[in-house]
Amino acid sequence: MPIVPDTKDWTWVLERVCPECRFDVRFFPRDSVGSLIRNNVAEWPELLLHPLVLMRPSDDRWSGLEYACHVRDVFRLYDERLRMMLEQDDPTYPNWDQDATALEQNYGGQDPHLVVHELTEAGETLAAAFDRVSGEQWERTGARSDGARFTVESFARYLIHDPMHHVHDVRLGYDLLER
Repeated sequence: MPIVPDTKDWTWVLERVCPECRFDVRFFPRDSVGSLIRNNVAEWPELLLHPLVLMRPSDDRWSGLEYACHVRDVFRLYDERLRMMLEQDDPTYPNWDQDATALEQNYGGQDPHLVVHELTEAGETLAAAFDRVSGEQWERTGARSDGARFTVESFARYLIHDPMHHVHDVRLGYDLLER
């Protein structure tokens, strides 16, 4: 069953702590984003080996596997967008419908062992790309198709909330299922 699409504009995480996962993107050194991605990636193998990885805790929440597929694809997408920001002047990123992608790629039917490998690879690629950002590159700009504008720094801060939040989502989902 498809999840109701998330239509929230999550850019508010750049201004305040997330009340759900409690992560505050405002207070980490920008050059540590690569390390934060790697730390996040290291949490996914355990989450994907959980016996409840295929189960949705409720009709409005993805399974652990679906969240992992999403995070893998976010890492891939943000690697492309970061490259655009570093190579082009003020690019506008193509639109991405995460909910359509989840359905088209059958996130819930993918192999968790393959997903953890792909997520790890995509996360390391993105972490390495952020490790190479320096100096004035942090101020380069880009925009989403909805008009939201970012510097590489705010883009990095916005990005890192997503996989951190989804680790929280998966753990909460497992807690709900185990009750």
